[in-house]
Amino acid sequence: MSKLFLMLSLVCIAAIAASTSPLAAETTRDSINVPPVLLQMIRDSAIQTELNLTANQLTLLREILGEVDGPWFRARNLKPDEQRPIVDQLTQTLASRLDSILDPTQKARLDQLVSQALGTRMVLRENVQAKLQINETQMQSLVDTFAQTDTQSFELQQAVVAGERSADEANTAINDLKAAERESLLKILTNTQRSKIGSLTGKPFDFASVKRTYPLAPELRSEGAKWIDGTAATLQQHRGKVVAVHFYAFQCINCKRNLPHYTAWHNDYADKGLVVIGIQTPETSSERKFDQVRAAAKAEGINYPVMLDAESANWKSYNTTMWPTVYLIDKEGFIRRWWQGEMNWQGTPGEQQMRTTIEALLAE
Repeated sequence: MSKLFLMLSLVCIAAIAASTSPLAAETTRDSINVPPVLLQMIRDSAIQTELNLTANQLTLLREILGEVDGPWFRARNLKPDEQRPIVDQLTQTLASRLDSILDPTQKARLDQLVSQALGTRMVLRENVQAKLQINETQMQSLVDTFAQTDTQSFELQQAVVAGERSADEANTAINDLKAAERESLLKILTNTQRSKIGSLTGKPFDFASVKRTYPLAPELRSEGAKWIDGTAATLQQHRGKVVAVHFYAFQCINCKRNLPHYTAWHNDYADKGLVVIGIQTPETSSERKFDQVRAAAKAEGINYPVMLDAESANWKSYNTTMWPTVYLIDKEGFIRRWWQGEMNWQGTPGEQQMRTTIEALLAE
């Protein structure tokens, strides 16, 4: 099982933690978690190098990602049953567009990489089912196995949320579930079917080298916005630098506790290539008043660009749901990490973790 698959499985499990159990009265293929691996991995340079993409293909790929990434990122906060059709449609759009820019050799290798990344769940792909000639009895057994894994994984995640299990314990248990799922797959398939898997996955790829799995960061929007120092900023102009975009409201106590961290980042890393941008999105009537926003920023000692996002255009573009939230964006413009709420809430070492990520992005 690839490391990427395990990582993406955890992401999917986290996404359903607040919903009901995925185990349905009658398990169907459509009820099984299938990570959107094509969306997640095609943006990474290691995958692009593996595919031998040309400079022109990379330019076209970025244009495609510019179309699908915004809707994909904004869908992250939807309920699973609302999110899935959106992600499925975006995946289909991406696949169709890639089909028009890749040559046959590249298409074949990308197909192998998708199957590798999906691990056992590659059998949910129609082309894999056809190649292996999986019958309906086998398919239902596989679907039941996957559903059992999803249900137990969901229960583990709920135990973490409830404080009954640590994240490390849950991750270890989930890895065990994945191992058991692999064993079940091998038992369900015949020797002939198993012998064909290698041709579907091709030579092994080290998915540990994949770093970018999140969308392009939405460009900053100007509707109803005003910069407190009069100088507008864009993400495009800071391409080649690491950018920290944080959303806050100056009267929000949780936001106030994070502000010194952002200032410290600016002071410590600006000369190394970090740009900090604040987006003050109003929560109260006072926070809509430009003079009060500017005065509050001055009182906090903020000396990096701050925008008053009076109409919440950027808040909506990022589909942010909590004050405060901060996003870390790499030198190529891709979101690499984000944090919601106080970074050091109840002893959580969030600020140090974010610093570690900043330093890693600066070093890339």
